[in-house]
Amino acid sequence: MTNTDIERLHGLMGLMTGDEKHSPAATSTLDALWVLYDRVLRVSPATADRADRDRFLLSKGHGPMAYYAVLAAKGFFPEELLTGFGSYDSPLGHHPDRTLVPGAEIGSGSLGHGLPLAVGSALGLRARGLTEPRVWVLIGDAELDEGSNHEAIAYAGPAGLEQLHTLVIDNGSATYGWPGGIASRFEAAGWSAETVDGRDHDALYAAFTAPHPGRPRAVVARVEPKNA
Repeated sequence: MTNTDIERLHGLMGLMTGDEKHSPAATSTLDALWVLYDRVLRVSPATADRADRDRFLLSKGHGPMAYYAVLAAKGFFPEELLTGFGSYDSPLGHHPDRTLVPGAEIGSGSLGHGLPLAVGSALGLRARGLTEPRVWVLIGDAELDEGSNHEAIAYAGPAGLEQLHTLVIDNGSATYGWPGGIASRFEAAGWSAETVDGRDHDALYAAFTAPHPGRPRAVVARVEPKNA
């Protein structure tokens, strides 16, 4: 990310106002989201309906400002829509709606749904013989308090869902922890996992693109609470 990119994205986020914008939840995801959309994901406004596209699922849906800013920056919808964020007649709600937001794969906001949906998406691609598209899901560390995520983690590893990638934004808000950190929870279930600095774009890119044959991949992006 260049300084120009940073200024533009923060400028786009600044267009969104209101009492329920969940700024900390949004800004903690901004760097990782930008690296994904700018350097990793094989999806664009022109390919958003193609079967061979990569899928990105925002499970951490209660802080969508950064997500909306990135989608606008990448041309999925006009930047002018950002100024109406959260208003009655705006498609950009406080939680994304896949039927209203161009580029959004799921409607999200209720914690614990994104990872199970991502597992189902990966299984669906496998059943259709589509081996190239990748599925990415972004979850918050506190979402790991939800049992639905642990069922998905426990299933995906033994199932060898190589197309599945989970990005965990870890800003220290989780109620529970695991010896060895969050990555160890995924590794115990047979995942390939790595923890990186959630603000370091080169480290994020390297972790996002590391090979993990036969296993799903988890990247834990540590973001200091004071910067979250």
